Amino acid sequence: KNYRFKKINICNYALLKKIIFKFKPIKIFHLAAESHVDRSIKNPTNFINSNIIGTFNLLNIFNEYLEQKKLFNKKYIFLHISTDEVYGSLTRYQLPSNEESKYLPNSPYSASKASSDFLVRAWNVTYNLPVITTHCSNNYGFWQLPEKLIPLVIYKAYTNQKIPVYGDGQNIRDWIFVEDHVRALIEISKKGTRGEIYNIGARQEINNINLVKEVCKILDRKIPKKNK
Repeated sequence: KNYRFKKINICNYALLKKIIFKFKPIKIFHLAAESHVDRSIKNPTNFINSNIIGTFNLLNIFNEYLEQKKLFNKKYIFLHISTDEVYGSLTRYQLPSNEESKYLPNSPYSASKASSDFLVRAWNVTYNLPVITTHCSNNYGFWQLPEKLIPLVIYKAYTNQKIPVYGDGQNIRDWIFVEDHVRALIEISKKGTRGEIYNIGARQEINNINLVKEVCKILDRKIPKKNK
């Protein structure tokens, strides 16, 4: 009874405003985003619209809501969930990114998320909007879309297809189970400092080619092929 689902495009300003003013949220967890690097290269327009314009809409409406209702106090928060992609690519010669790392986005996706991060910061400084930004490493978990690397590898291997690997497979990423990410977000929403940035990771760095090999090893044990 405490759950309501509304399917709304965050680029639809009027409808989004209507829902937020009707729902009267105390906390907004902003996870709505286009999130696939390869698709951002092929069609960056959707990423600009959702990740930048959509974030602007949410910030502006939430700020207008708080101002109109005079609700600026500690219990209200806008939690902006971003990505470690804004820090650029990690090589084996580099230390993991931290909250002080420079922004070095390398794709339309990461550039759009970096832009949304700066909008969130600006609304905090300019309008005193209570915001927190988080940057998380790669998520994996149940029922993830097959465009993402781990479910894609599982599907391709299971159906005996070639497994695509970007470049030489040496790009290093940290991987975190989605439920661990969710627990971190809830904890930050309760105890985090307004205006701060928090990086979320699992310290499970591995390059893409070795990750693919590990997944294939597990599949060989779970569902071995009759003919190798």
